[in-house]
Amino acid sequence: MDRRGFLRGCGAVLGAGIVGGCVLAEGAKPAAKKPNIVFILIDDLGWFDVGFNGSKFYETPNIDKVCRSGMRFTSAYANAANCAPTRACFLTGMYTPRHGIYTVGNSDRGKAKDRRLVPTKNADTLERKFVTIAEALKPAGYTSASMGKWHMGDDPEFGPIGQGFDVNIGGGRWGTPPKGHFEPYGTPNLEVAPKGEYLTDRISAEAVKFIENNKGGPFFLYLTHYAVHSPVQAKKDITAKYEQKTPSDGQKNARYAAMIESVDQGVGKILKKLDDLGIADDTAIIFFSDNGGVHPTTSHGPLRGSKGAYYEGGIREPMAVKWPGVVKSGTTCDEPVIGLDFYPTLLEMAGAKVPKGTKLDGVSITSLFKGAKSLGRDAIFWHMPAYLQGRIPDSRDGAFRTRPVSVIRSGKWKLMMFHEEWSLDGGRAKIDTNNSVELYDLVNDIGEKKNLANINKSKRDELLDKLLAWIKKTNAPIPAQANTAYVG
Repeated sequence: MDRRGFLRGCGAVLGAGIVGGCVLAEGAKPAAKKPNIVFILIDDLGWFDVGFNGSKFYETPNIDKVCRSGMRFTSAYANAANCAPTRACFLTGMYTPRHGIYTVGNSDRGKAKDRRLVPTKNADTLERKFVTIAEALKPAGYTSASMGKWHMGDDPEFGPIGQGFDVNIGGGRWGTPPKGHFEPYGTPNLEVAPKGEYLTDRISAEAVKFIENNKGGPFFLYLTHYAVHSPVQAKKDITAKYEQKTPSDGQKNARYAAMIESVDQGVGKILKKLDDLGIADDTAIIFFSDNGGVHPTTSHGPLRGSKGAYYEGGIREPMAVKWPGVVKSGTTCDEPVIGLDFYPTLLEMAGAKVPKGTKLDGVSITSLFKGAKSLGRDAIFWHMPAYLQGRIPDSRDGAFRTRPVSVIRSGKWKLMMFHEEWSLDGGRAKIDTNNSVELYDLVNDIGEKKNLANINKSKRDELLDKLLAWIKKTNAPIPAQANTAYVG
């Protein structure tokens, strides 16, 4: 069944044991009161860029309050090391090979002479055949809004409204505000703005207005700030404050710090509005980022890499969950979770059903919210059959943030399979010498400094078998055609 058939079949009736005309799974019971859900997605915010993960330079008291009031996740991952694919995975609950959005823009980025392979073509628009999380929540009675960045097509067909949201403020195909973070922004629904208005403040105000207008609930707010994505532009008074601060742990950019503080102030306004309306206890808040921070704007120590890389600095994210009455305050979870887990998680929170015909790759993590220590899941995966240019510290080479790569994390182990060496230099037959794989023990080496691929070969081969099985299962494309323009 396609998504239009799902919406026709599930959009009519609300009744006991039935959510929007769709029978709940056997044994499932709808919650006495469906929680409002606020999902806050920050753009390019690094793992170490919040107070609750140890930053001493950036100030995030309101975000830290969300964390203190709930659960901090130490091993939370984006589905990709840049913007659009992470969002597509969140909205569909599927890995990148299912929807074909692997990167931003074209897949052959960087100089042709430096690319050994012809990469897989990239999709830049989320197809309408997928039932998004907003559409899946609608039969459960949810009013939904997308506030801010979308990055996967334009309305009326491929933007937030076309993909099931009731409200779209500022979202379209672009990945950064077309005219910057101060008015005029050049984004839809935000054409009229007071002179000097700051985009983060405007989106936060629109979010507060949406909460006020839908206080009777249940509502789903997808609050997806353009901040702290470039251009690095911030309010002068907040920037001045950080210009007086002493840098710490490599973090020193005053304007970037001010951008983060504006985001934090917006979170504070949302928390206050929920309190003022008396619905804070009925509202779950999830805080997350779409990929690692940008080098050299910020520092990710002790993680290796940054935005665009599939080392930890590019994909490990700050994450906190506040859900009164369910998530115990001041708790921590070390279990690896990934962005596509949010789709089944939100469905379970809402008492909604997986759309018929939809195959979700993630798992619900509500058991972790309630104190479980493990999901019992064997592994999580990434697939990037494309090139992303840019020089960053600790990359494999100086020309690309990433070359085509597939990745698996299983337990404390992480294996990376690089497609150039795999496809062109003998693959598994030459694995001991062709540098096609890297293996890391993330518990003892979170900075990914020691490649154990030729030291712990049994673990390398075990993870490689799992990764290859996943590649086959998802029909993930592995580039194999040599690029004739390459100059070795």
